Amino acid sequence: MRLPCSVTRLNTTSSRRASSAPAGMFVPDCDSIDTQPLQQLQDFVSQATRLFAISGAGLSTESGIPDYRSEGVGLYARTDRRPMQHVEFVRSSKSRQRYWARNFLGWPQFSSHQPNAAHRALQHWEGRGKLHWLVTQNVDALHSKAGQKRLTELHGCVHRVVCLGCGSLSARDALQKRFVALNPDWSVQAGATAPDGDVFLEDELALHFRVPSCEVCGGILKPEVTFFGDTVNKDTVEFVHNKLAESDAVLVIGTSLQVYSGYRFLLAASDRKIPVAIVNIGPTRADHLAQLKVRGRCGDVLSIIQPL
Repeated sequence: MRLPCSVTRLNTTSSRRASSAPAGMFVPDCDSIDTQPLQQLQDFVSQATRLFAISGAGLSTESGIPDYRSEGVGLYARTDRRPMQHVEFVRSSKSRQRYWARNFLGWPQFSSHQPNAAHRALQHWEGRGKLHWLVTQNVDALHSKAGQKRLTELHGCVHRVVCLGCGSLSARDALQKRFVALNPDWSVQAGATAPDGDVFLEDELALHFRVPSCEVCGGILKPEVTFFGDTVNKDTVEFVHNKLAESDAVLVIGTSLQVYSGYRFLLAASDRKIPVAIVNIGPTRADHLAQLKVRGRCGDVLSIIQPL
């Protein structure tokens, strides 16, 4: 028996239903789902006592946030644009000016996105004691908005700003107010939203955008995220490895794991003989390491799996 990709129920004792919210334009098409792998995933989750989960952009696309790599709908498929590189941001004041101008325009919409059925399901699993730890590669704070507590934001979060000089942290919302105060007459027409909260904007339109410095030391302000070309904090990586070592099963949700910072934990799980299951529409770098894979939308699948 096969169910449509937007599956609404599994033929078990489950009474929860999948989200009826539209998946949005950034979610790739997917084929129908066999009930057998869904039942196998239910068994996988039921048997786990300390589940370790790692999530990616495939969750956030269902909340309306685009990703980079999804076939046909990701940023790489739709445009020639590439994300900001760490070294470029640090070395070039013009690059920082362009980045913050785009981010300023995109922030009101990006910060308004809300958790979807997948985020809520994972928070429910945590509340039931099923989910030992969740590591997300996303920087959008949607897991936190859903109430997730046992959480590591592997690549940071755009809702926080860090000073590269003194290391002080501040809220992105507070920086938005400073942008408004410094640029009262700056107004341009923005393009489409990009995955990390900025928008498409011609470079010359950012030439007169003013960027504030750190209020503590006058240093350079940067989103508290790991830009491409940078590395994840070693203490964070060690902490996540420790949480993985405490776990007895791994669930990959909505990520292709093309970036090594996340993929390394699947290699570690394989070394430790920890069973792995994957929920993702497309192929992943860890498919060969998984005992089970369900191809479908994260919210539709997770909403019907019970944390028994």
